[in-house]
Amino acid sequence: MKAGDSVTVIGDGAVGLSAVISAKLLGAERIILMGRHARRTDLGREFGATDVVAGRGQDGAAAVRELTGGFGTERVLECVGLKDALVQAAGVVRDGGTISRVGAPQYPEVPFGFPEFLRNITLTGGVAPSRAYIDELLPHILNGEIHPGRVFDRTVALDDVAEGYRLMNDREALKVVIRP
Repeated sequence: MKAGDSVTVIGDGAVGLSAVISAKLLGAERIILMGRHARRTDLGREFGATDVVAGRGQDGAAAVRELTGGFGTERVLECVGLKDALVQAAGVVRDGGTISRVGAPQYPEVPFGFPEFLRNITLTGGVAPSRAYIDELLPHILNGEIHPGRVFDRTVALDDVAEGYRLMNDREALKVVIRP
């Protein structure tokens, strides 16, 4: 991603919201966050999302294309890890654009065939080398420019880890901190 790009972030969880922060830091001109949970998408707007699209599938792709004059965005960050999210990413990426798989894949095959090939879409992704970014990102956190810790909205005791997972699974919590 480079300054001035348009980006769509698919997913309003902690990974997606962190992707919004990153896109903003890298100078994205337009950041479209695709998510359906108002509390999370509101936080996404505070982090730098310029637009929010609640639709999924073809409806969501159509909404993004409408926002972008029919073209889609140059970059798409798929932050969910489900096949439907990757299919949606293909629906919102601009011809010649790039889809980065940030969400850990929960499926064995990639649903890209000849139609996507003809659009010259780049598909990339992998485990983030987080430690490599600490020196670059920590000053932004320490000077108060970004607040990624805001994705942690609940605290549970070590004995309540199962409850913490339930809260996140049921979308009652965005991300849980576990305290001994």
